[in-house]
Formats: sequence, structure tokens, C-alpha cells
Amino acid sequence: MNIAVHAKPAGSTSAGREAFAVLPIIILILAQMGATGDNGALSLATSALTHELGATTSDIQLANMVYPLVGGAFMIAGGLAGTIVGWKKTFRLGTLLCAAGEVALAFAPNMMVFIWVGRVLVGFGASFMIPSVLGLIPLLYRGANRAVAFGCIGAASGLSAVLPLILGVVMETAGMHVTFLVLGAYFAAVFLFSLSLPKINQADEKLKFDVVGVVLAASGLFLFLIGISGISSWGLISPLKTCPFTIFGISPALPLAACGLVVLGVLVHVEKHVEQKNGIALLPSSFLTTPQVRAGLVANALTFFFMGAQSILMSPYLQLVAGWTPIDVGSISIVTGVPTFALALGIPKFMPHAHPRRVIQVGYVAMALALGIMAAAVTRDGCSRVGVYLGAFMAGVGAGTVSSHASNIVALALPEREASQSGGIQTTMRNVGQAVGVALLGAILLFGISNSVHTQAAADPAISPEVSREVSALSIDLGSDREFESQIAGIKMTVAERRALVRDQADARFESVRIAYAVGAAIVLLGLATTPAIKTVEKTKESAA
Repeated sequence: MNIAVHAKPAGSTSAGREAFAVLPIIILILAQMGATGDNGALSLATSALTHELGATTSDIQLANMVYPLVGGAFMIAGGLAGTIVGWKKTFRLGTLLCAAGEVALAFAPNMMVFIWVGRVLVGFGASFMIPSVLGLIPLLYRGANRAVAFGCIGAASGLSAVLPLILGVVMETAGMHVTFLVLGAYFAAVFLFSLSLPKINQADEKLKFDVVGVVLAASGLFLFLIGISGISSWGLISPLKTCPFTIFGISPALPLAACGLVVLGVLVHVEKHVEQKNGIALLPSSFLTTPQVRAGLVANALTFFFMGAQSILMSPYLQLVAGWTPIDVGSISIVTGVPTFALALGIPKFMPHAHPRRVIQVGYVAMALALGIMAAAVTRDGCSRVGVYLGAFMAGVGAGTVSSHASNIVALALPEREASQSGGIQTTMRNVGQAVGVALLGAILLFGISNSVHTQAAADPAISPEVSREVSALSIDLGSDREFESQIAGIKMTVAERRALVRDQADARFESVRIAYAVGAAIVLLGLATTPAIKTVEKTKESAA
């Protein structure tokens, strides 16, 4: 039951050569950028949500979390839906749902509607739209053009660097509501542009939608993602004050994540029988049993793990400790975005014979080096601007290099139908990778600061046992010395004790940030162990059949 493509691939010429089709890839890039733009708009709207809708910090955290939770939970289902009903249909459905979600965000009367209507709609839209982007490429492009097309989608991350600046201008001049309406119009325009995509005839097969698999995948991924996302705010083992409930007296973060992994294990077992019975499954066995596919999925996950590491370590430190303005921080996205765009697009275009294994290995090393440079740029009370910009540039080099081949090596190792369907699981791996990066490194950072301050305060002879006990009850966030002094203002102590605590906090902050960067770099380098499996560099007749 293979997909039959009756029309010529986009860009075919009468002589049998394939010119690269520009319009389809522009449409797909716009869709990819739109998903990034939505997250950027939410970050920019923090102040407006607080003043206009009365949002609390927990409301804003939940609004940020709902999109990747819904999107990550249903991305694989979106990949299966595209295989059954057609990729162009699911792509258009996704853009319309995203447009509807942005309109709901613009007119939301309160945070309940904002989160559970607007953000959920955008998350569902992305779960159809983004897998369709990756699913359409194997059907629209062939050979070297396919590698270039996948590189273009990777380059979209670089192009997206300009969106925060553009949306910031709209937000500043016209307000939050107009900004979300602009995004709604953007997705509507992408839908209209998609009507010009070339005809692709997928075989009209009576394929059965895997309901059981969708339920298991959605519930397993949701439990896992919400569990790891809650580590920083709920606690790893001991529950924090912000923990909503406990399980046998401990934080629910790890138990929920573990339950999610168990459900995903059941999914793998169930899907083997579904595939044997129906000929198609939510999670085809080839996704798990083909070493090169696994290596490609790891590459997708590590690239977004790396991006999550940047978002939780670099930006907060620059704003909260080093005192950088939003414009200063926004400029970093350009420094990172330019090499990301250039390499993700340029490597497959101008180095078509470069072996994907070597390319991805270089990318992993560059990403780890970027995290090392960022760690070295950190000082006890700020950072080195030269080091930050150098690290940001190297981050773009690493992310762009890996992105240039991460999706293509998956498609090369699979039959055409499964190559298209893999868009769902690739996007899911990106969401999981980013969530793990934020949760794991955020937990290392915050727990490291608190535990180190508690330990140093207890061991510091300049601090009395009474003051040390009161400090040990505090959960200390990443922040400036002044913010820490405000946090301990209610504790009675001498001036000398206050100075000693501030010094201990600065040391803890400095060491914890560097440790978190080091852990992130080590995890990225672990990806090198998967690269020997990358051997297929062009589509074989068997895999294309």
C-alpha cells in the first residue's frame, strides 16, 4: 500500500531534469515561520496579559506550556492523518485552525478563554500543519532538490529570527489584540497561498485511522511532557510551594513523566499488532527499528534541546542578572539566525556531496562548543558581550549545520509513504527535545542555586544558625543581587550577614549556570554515538517504491 504520485514532481522539466520549485517551498517556509511567530508574540504579550486580562505568573507559564503540550501530544496523529486523507488537506486544516486560534487570542475576554480556547486551537493547528510541511517535501521534491528543500525548512528557524523584532514593533504601536489579529491574517494568507500547491495524487486506499494508537500516543506524550515541564515549578522529589498536589508525599513531576513513558511503551507493543493487521499504524515499526531513522530523530530532538537550553539559560541570565534590554536580547536572535539560515540552506545547496554523517557530527561539536563559549562568557555579576555574541553565532552554526540534514536522513532511510508520515514523529521529537532541554537544565539551574546557597549559608561562619535555617526554607530563583536582597529582606540579620548571603548567592548563581551549560554540552555530544548509523545518502529503488 504505497503512495502513488501520478503528477510530475514540482519543478519537473520535459527533459527529465528537475528544476527546483520555489513557490511550494516558500509556502512551507511561511507555515514553519508562523508557528515560531506565535510563540514569539506570546512572549512579547506578557505585560499586556498581566494588565489587560489580569494574568498571573502561573497563568502565563500555563499559556506557554499548553501549545507544546497539545502540539507535541498530537503531532504523530497529524502525521497519520496526512497519510490517510492527504497532506494538502491536513496542511490547510492546520493553517485554518491556527488562524482561528489567533483570532480567539485577540478577542479573549479572560485568561481561561485565552489558554483553553486560543492556545489549544493553535496547538491543534500546529499538530496538523507542521507534520504536513515535512510530509509534503518527499512528494514534491526528489534527489538533491529534496535535500535542499529540507534544508530550507531548517533555514526557516534562521528567518524566524526577524519575527520577534517585527512583532515587537506591532505590539508597541498597536497593542496585543492587533498583534494576534495580524498573526491570524498571516495564517489565513498561508492557507490561500496553499491553494497554488501543485497537484499530488496520493493513492486512494481504504486505510483505517489508528484510534487506539492516537489515544495512547496523546496520553503518553501529554503525561511525559507535563511531568518534565513541571520539574522546575513543582520540584524534582521534594514538592515546592508552587506544587499543586503531591503523590505519596513527593512532587508529581517524575511520577507523571514515568507514567507517560509506560504508556508510550504500551504504544510500541500495540502498534506492532496494528501494523500487521491494517498495513498502517500511527508508529510504523521502521521508525524504531531502522538505525538511520533513529539517528535522524535524535538529531531533530537534540537541535531543539539545544534551543531549549539557550532559552532557559542565556536569555533569562542576560535580562535578570546582566541587565540587558529586550532589544539587546533580540539582537542575539539575528546573530544566531543568520548562520542558521545560511548553513541549513547552503550546505545541501552548495555541498551536495557532503556526507550527512560528517555534517551532523560537525554540527553536534559546534553546538557543544557554543554552550561552552556561553558558559565562559558568564561572570559573577554579568557577562562578556563579546563572548555572548560569539556563542550566539556558534549556536547558529551548530543548529544550521544539523538542521541541513536532520530531516533528510530520516526520509532517505524510509519508503515514500513512511517518509511522508515521519513528519509527525520528527516534529514530536522536536517538541520533546525542547521540553526536556527547558525542564532538565532549568531544574539543574534553579536547584543548583537554592541548594548551593543553603549549603554555603550553613557552612559560612559569618552567618548565624538562625539566619541559615530561615534561608534554607527559601526557593531561590535566578536573579540579580538586588532581587535576592529583596527576597531575604524579611529575615532579621546583621549587615555583615546580608553581605555574606549576597556573596554566597552570586557564587551559587555563577557556578550553577556554568554547570547547566556543561550538562547541556555533554548531552549534545552524546548524539555523536548515533551518527555511525547514518549510511544511506540517496534514495534506493526499494525505499522509493
